[in-house]
Amino acid sequence: MAEKLKLMAIINPISGTDGGKNTMPQVIAQAIDHTRFDVDTRFTQYAGHATALAAEAIAAGCHGVLAVGGDGTVNEVASALRDTPVSLGIVPCGSGNGLARHLGIPLEPEKAISIINHNHTEALDYCTVNERPFFCTCGVGFDAMVSEKFAQAGRRGPITYLQKALGEYLRYHSEEYIIETADKVVAEKAFIIACGNASQYGNNAFIAPQASMKDGLIDVTVILPFTPIDTAMMSLLLFTKHLDQDTNIQSFRTAELTIRRPRADVMHIDGEPVMMPAELHIKCHKGGISVFLPQEDAENRKNLLSPIEDGFWAFVNAIRNELNI
Repeated sequence: MAEKLKLMAIINPISGTDGGKNTMPQVIAQAIDHTRFDVDTRFTQYAGHATALAAEAIAAGCHGVLAVGGDGTVNEVASALRDTPVSLGIVPCGSGNGLARHLGIPLEPEKAISIINHNHTEALDYCTVNERPFFCTCGVGFDAMVSEKFAQAGRRGPITYLQKALGEYLRYHSEEYIIETADKVVAEKAFIIACGNASQYGNNAFIAPQASMKDGLIDVTVILPFTPIDTAMMSLLLFTKHLDQDTNIQSFRTAELTIRRPRADVMHIDGEPVMMPAELHIKCHKGGISVFLPQEDAENRKNLLSPIEDGFWAFVNAIRNELNI
């Protein structure tokens, strides 16, 4: 009989909107394939604890580590697992779950654990900003400020995020940035500069709709200053995977870039606000993290409606240009 593979499940007890993960060990115990895996379940106790626990799992010879929480928990666990043979499993229990959604991992814990049972793993890209890893997105500007306000709120979830965004929008002033890549240097006044390893922030808000975690590239989305009239259309495009078609958007792909801003300030890294220097060096590390994935490749899944959707949004943008809105 083959020796069982060791897993560690790291649970963030305060992730998401329900505030309680006490029953998650029982859910994992019931859903995991015990003929294949032995699972050691741990709860985090402080910020950064998941990284320390994941390092313990590596030292103990674990085959994989399950991050049970939101994108912040995934970031902490994956930060320890990058550039090792130990695989990351995602059991999404956060308020946005951007990485899980991008990868086609179900939001129901039992279904997410069934992916682990199939033991199908692939090497995916991760990125760093000033050597600090991120796996979904990072960014500066308005979304970074909102992430800071959101982190200070007593309640999580998309409604709270929307309230904070609306409350700050009219007070926010776009800033000047210098963006440098291997082949160009541009100065731009921007509302947001988002760097996507994956396609979305979470809650199906697609800031980099064409992003892939297998191409060795960062999808950079620069949102230029826009008027309140543009807000509704831009929001619609954000949630329908067509933001890159908006005329207020500049987007490009690169393996690395440097962003220079007027001063040290907050940025968001996988949705978490972090104070960072004025100069930010962002780099993609191709195939640097092993991840348990659905056997059907979510990134390459064909959408039969895409040609129809693309035609519709081309028509909408033509009307907007004609009306000069």
